[in-house]
Amino acid sequence: MATPPPVPEVFDVVIFGASGFTGRYVIREALRFLPTSSSSPLRSLALAGRSRDRVAAALRWAAGPGPAPDLPILVADSSDPASLAEVAWRARVVLSCAGPFRHHGRPVAAACAAAGTDCLDISGEPEFMERVEAEFHEVAAKNGSLIISACGFDSIPAELGFLFHSRQWAPPSVPVSVQAYVSLESDKKIVGNFGTYESAVLGVANASELQALRRSRPRRPMPSIPGPPPPKGSLVEHDKTLGLWTIKLPSADTVVVKRTLSTLTEHPEGLPGVEESTDFAEHRKNFWSCVKPAHFGVKLTSKSLLGIAQFIFTGLCIGLLGGFSFGRSLLLKFPSFFSARWFRKSGPMEEQVNSASFKMWFTGRGYTDAAHASEHGSKPDKEIITRVSGPEIGYITTPIVLVQCALILLSQRRNLPKGGVYTPGAVFGPTDLQQRLQENGLLFDLVSTRTL
Repeated sequence: MATPPPVPEVFDVVIFGASGFTGRYVIREALRFLPTSSSSPLRSLALAGRSRDRVAAALRWAAGPGPAPDLPILVADSSDPASLAEVAWRARVVLSCAGPFRHHGRPVAAACAAAGTDCLDISGEPEFMERVEAEFHEVAAKNGSLIISACGFDSIPAELGFLFHSRQWAPPSVPVSVQAYVSLESDKKIVGNFGTYESAVLGVANASELQALRRSRPRRPMPSIPGPPPPKGSLVEHDKTLGLWTIKLPSADTVVVKRTLSTLTEHPEGLPGVEESTDFAEHRKNFWSCVKPAHFGVKLTSKSLLGIAQFIFTGLCIGLLGGFSFGRSLLLKFPSFFSARWFRKSGPMEEQVNSASFKMWFTGRGYTDAAHASEHGSKPDKEIITRVSGPEIGYITTPIVLVQCALILLSQRRNLPKGGVYTPGAVFGPTDLQQRLQENGLLFDLVSTRTL
């Protein structure tokens, strides 16, 4: 009688795109929770990428200066559906780190939805995220696959920051608007990853596709927000409270927060878990009952007008040249020039990463009594400012956030929805994610409350 072939091992987590610049930092963060700790739910880890040698080199870098652990390496390519299917079938959770996601992320999401495997990615690309929702939500919900994009700096600090801020408005007070201000700080010149820059360029190139996608789908319900919407304001402003110059930012954070609020409008008590405990169900309902919708936007900040001028220069270059192929080729060939030296293909050096940090302020304005919001001519009379802060956004904060989300999926899966394509806030809002991030280097603070 022939011996049956061995059953392939199933891993708790597989990191796809492990050899990329961000992927190797994700490996390093995941290794912190892999070894002997009995409290960690991460018991097995595998890595996946196009080149076994490059993935092995990334593992050695991530494990340094000590020896690299003997982790399985799966050879997989976004252009090879069979290899992605194997990755999905052999994982409980796939961490998708290969961008730009409009090129490499969709096949990974498709494979995970078909296999019933949970998938987290670090995309900040609205068109990709909304297209995945449109194409795969139903099959993911049927097969028990949670697919959650934006599980990095885009957009969990914004989402959890908004939810934290919203819960500071004790009844009967209500917010009308919450404006987020992002400040990137460093002792050295901040250099961004080329992949982030490339995603922005391709986002401009595919803007019409995003608009067509939105027109083709039913309009989602939007929350009822008290009072009149805030004035639009100028493109560039000086915020006296923060002491910073600001510029409006067309941000994925804004899109993701609005999608979470739309989900909350459809499910006022949140998304029930597939087999959630009675205690968690009560906690979930209490959590979402304290969240109050508000108009939300994001602005970039700088201490000087020169910094704002650099933002404007980069935005103009991408906006003017990103709409046609020759312009895009110039943008992608000379990223340092067209981004005022913010981005380069080689990415930042380790000392630049370690010297950087971020602060995200949330300035909310509203009413001390919700009843006043409907009065004719009434104006907001209360302001609350909160803040989320942490280490460098792309290679420290993003891996921290992504890995903590994965650990929650591994340890609390029964309390989470069976499956579907959702935003991070809609799934992780009522979990202990904020506490976990605070234990790993991010801070959530109430800065001030005052009467206007």
